[in-house]
Amino acid sequence: MTREHWGRVVRDRRGALGSGVLLVAVLTALAAPLVSGGDPAAQRDVVAARFLSPLTTDGHGVFHPLGTDRFGRDVWTRLAYGARISLGVGGLAVLLSILVGVAVGAAAAYWRGPVGAVLLALTDFALALPRVVLLLLLGALWRPSALLVIVVLGLTGWMSVARLVHGEVRSLAARPFVEAALALGVPPNRVLRRHILPNALTPVIVSAALGIGNAIMLEAGLSFLGLGVQPPTPSWGNMIASGRDTLVNAPWVATAPGIALVVVVVACTLLGDALQDAIDPTKRMP
Repeated sequence: MTREHWGRVVRDRRGALGSGVLLVAVLTALAAPLVSGGDPAAQRDVVAARFLSPLTTDGHGVFHPLGTDRFGRDVWTRLAYGARISLGVGGLAVLLSILVGVAVGAAAAYWRGPVGAVLLALTDFALALPRVVLLLLLGALWRPSALLVIVVLGLTGWMSVARLVHGEVRSLAARPFVEAALALGVPPNRVLRRHILPNALTPVIVSAALGIGNAIMLEAGLSFLGLGVQPPTPSWGNMIASGRDTLVNAPWVATAPGIALVVVVVACTLLGDALQDAIDPTKRMP
């Protein structure tokens, strides 16, 4: 993407809002020890500190802006540290899916024949599998962890990227500048790496922005079902799960991570829409 494209994104209210929310979320995750209580698993006095309402100070003089959970742990601290897990898992999973998708899509489009046919058939077969069912199956076969969630989400989300890159590479391969490079004797691998892929990655950026929100939501779903990040390590999904049976007497335990999850996913969607309009203004919705 060029500076002009990024300028359009910044001038777009959706892009400015989405990028601003994501920036705040990322900075909060990185500065979690500075902006929170410091230990998401700290339990001082469970009996006296459990289910304190938001904006309450406990008997030790500790202020809890979002209250505490059933074990007396500060919800804001767990929310800030949980952002590290949720955002990190979502970002790394999308990065893995992009790497696999770009490699498969570019190879299938540029090297046609049996190799391309096999790669396309593999992509179509993977697209036909229900992703949620496959996620649940893979999550149940191995011990749940953050690394497992990253690998599972990455290896089940590359197909759409491969299809997107496949179409872009086939279109670019027929352009005059590619034919000129080949006529000058430039090796095909170098043409693909230096001339085609840089131009084919622009729509992948849009797909990545939308995919991060989807990956964060899927990670939260797996953690909610107990197949993702395991307690006491906080993630937004298992925080929601831990507060689902206290919605009546302590709704803030599940509401705080639920709102954070919705806000971040909506921000990713807004940023993705702004990027798409910046790249191709002719597709802008009236």
